[in-house]
Amino acid sequence: MTPPELFVLLLADARLPVGGHTQSGTLEGALAQGLGAADVPGYLRTRLLSTTRVEAGTAVVARATVARGGALEPVERAWAARTVAPALREASRVQGRALLRLARRTWPEATRPLDDLPAPGRATVLGAVAGGLGISALSLARLVAYDDVQTVCAAALKLLPLDPAAVTGWVAEALPGVAEVASAVADAELPSDIPACAAPQIEAWAQAHAVTTRRLFRA
Repeated sequence: MTPPELFVLLLADARLPVGGHTQSGTLEGALAQGLGAADVPGYLRTRLLSTTRVEAGTAVVARATVARGGALEPVERAWAARTVAPALREASRVQGRALLRLARRTWPEATRPLDDLPAPGRATVLGAVAGGLGISALSLARLVAYDDVQTVCAAALKLLPLDPAAVTGWVAEALPGVAEVASAVADAELPSDIPACAAPQIEAWAQAHAVTTRRLFRA
C-alpha cells in the first residue's frame, strides 16, 4: 500500500500535468498594476492570510465531507461565496477540471464523490481526492499553501529578472506562514468552517488580468 506521504509529494510536484504552469497566483496581474520585485514576499504573505487560506480550508472541508459520506455541493457553494472575483473562480475551475481528469485516470475510486458536481473548483477536487488517498487534513492544508507559494515564485522567475537563489529564499521565508495556514484550517469540517477572508486588491488585479490580451499566464 502506498504511503499517503508519497501522494502528497506527487500532488505537490509542479510537473504534474494539471496546467499549473499556466498559473501565476495573480502575480502577473499585480506586476502589471505596479507591484515591484521587492513586494513579492509581502504579496506571498498577503495571499497566505487571505485567498490561500480559503483554498486550504475548502480542501480540508471537502476531505472531511467525503469521509463522512456527505455531499460536496454545499462545500463548493461556500467556496464560491468566499471567492468574490469571477476570474479567480473560473481559473480554479479550469484547474479543477484538469486535476479531475488526471485523478479519474489514476485514482478513479477517489473521484466518485465528485461525479455529481458539474464544474468543481480545484480545492474541492483536491480535497475529495486527498480523502480517497488517505492524506491527512494537516498534510492536505500544507500542500495547498505550499503549492500557492511555489506557484507565485515560479511565475516570478518568468516575469522578473531575479536570481533563482533569492526566490528560493522567499519560499523558505514563507514556510512558517504555510505551517500557520495548515494549523489554522486543519480541524475544519463543515462548509461554515471555511475561512471567510479575502484580499480585495488581489481580486481586482485578477479581474483586470482576465481581460488582458498580452499575458504569459492564464491567471
